[in-house]
Amino acid sequence: MAKVNSEELGNKPIGPLLIKQAVPASIGILVMSINILVDTIFVGNWIGSIGIAAINVVLPVSFFIAALGMAIGIGGSSIISRALGADNDKKALKTFGNQITITLLVTVTMVIIGLTFINELIPAFGGKGDIFDPAKIYYRVVLYGVPILALAMMGNSVIRAEGKPKFAMVAMIIPSVGNLIMDYVFIHVMDYGMLGAAWATTGSYILCMGYILWFFLSKHSELKIRFSDFGFDFSILKEIGALGFVTLSRQAVVSVTYLLLNNILFELGGESSVASYAIIARMLMFALFPVLGVTQGFLPIAGYNYGAEQYSRVRESINKAIGYASAVAFLVFALIMIFPEAIVSVFTNNEQVIQETPSAMRWVFAAIPIIALQLIGSAYFQAIGKAIPALLLTLSRQGFVFIPLILILPNYYGELGVWISFPLADLLSTIITGYFLRREVKSNLIIKNEAEVEAT
Repeated sequence: MAKVNSEELGNKPIGPLLIKQAVPASIGILVMSINILVDTIFVGNWIGSIGIAAINVVLPVSFFIAALGMAIGIGGSSIISRALGADNDKKALKTFGNQITITLLVTVTMVIIGLTFINELIPAFGGKGDIFDPAKIYYRVVLYGVPILALAMMGNSVIRAEGKPKFAMVAMIIPSVGNLIMDYVFIHVMDYGMLGAAWATTGSYILCMGYILWFFLSKHSELKIRFSDFGFDFSILKEIGALGFVTLSRQAVVSVTYLLLNNILFELGGESSVASYAIIARMLMFALFPVLGVTQGFLPIAGYNYGAEQYSRVRESINKAIGYASAVAFLVFALIMIFPEAIVSVFTNNEQVIQETPSAMRWVFAAIPIIALQLIGSAYFQAIGKAIPALLLTLSRQGFVFIPLILILPNYYGELGVWISFPLADLLSTIITGYFLRREVKSNLIIKNEAEVEAT
């Protein structure tokens, strides 16, 4: 098996390597985020603010099922990176085959359940009043394409594990551009409304999967699996499950958070408050693209070098990833603080939403400059195969801190209590992550590195 690209993860200088991995990831996330933003702008201007709120209601359900694919992808990719670093090609291939099989089985089952309980799930996630009907139209069509999206997200993670970030970037760009074109045709030209928005989204999933399938069948991929690799290896499945459960738990908590926020905000301020949160949520996805890109670029580097027992390179990758991500996070913070009114006005012409959202957006982004430590810290434990600390740190923000805050603070501060919960959760979870990461580096990486030096 030719391994020129994956071996770069173990011998190229960390700084340039991290940039090489992070820039394509950032571009891919940027294009995907722009797609989400423009999609929201199209819906807001051509359908209305109710359409934006309807999409926000559906996102938790579709994202959770799609997150199953992401979880299996990231969990298996950690194994693949370490296997390639340790020259264990057989395990890498078997892992990939098992990822495909389990992704199909799990996501198709979840879609069947999601469609069966459609009338119960939509109101539970905040699809009430005027939001219910457009949300139901969007939900049904998008759910059909979610298994395809799950396979695409799984495959994208594996492409990164092979050390081929440019192909992973293209895999994110193609569906984003396709979705925007189909949005224009289906919503604006053909006037299909929410149905058009839904089919544009599902069509983009199909485009993404088509490209990823081409990649793995072409000469560009190192992973040429055989039919026998699709059969379950329960030791590998157990490891995929343990590591993937970290990502799945994070996405599950995100879905629960959407559920709670949509319902709390609907009770406090009605449809306009739900629409405000929908705009802010889109900006969170968009504005953090460079930070998330550095995190994505960091994962295969840390995993490969840990598998190759090059612990000094693992430490260096942690430090540089936190430094790069913190710098770009501060730039994001500055832009959001200065231009929130201009940003909101792009999404909607609803005066109430335009008036209420900028102040809320400033609160939500108030602690963004410190978020890099939280993301890189939890990603590190996942990259090296330590599922339990990765899980606990991943859940620290949304699950252990944020959800209790949004259940308590609105009782005292109303809608403001919702918005100030965001920076408080970021601050507390970053402190927790920093403590455990520092302890791990001192007790594990430094000791192993000293032993490595003594052995040579």
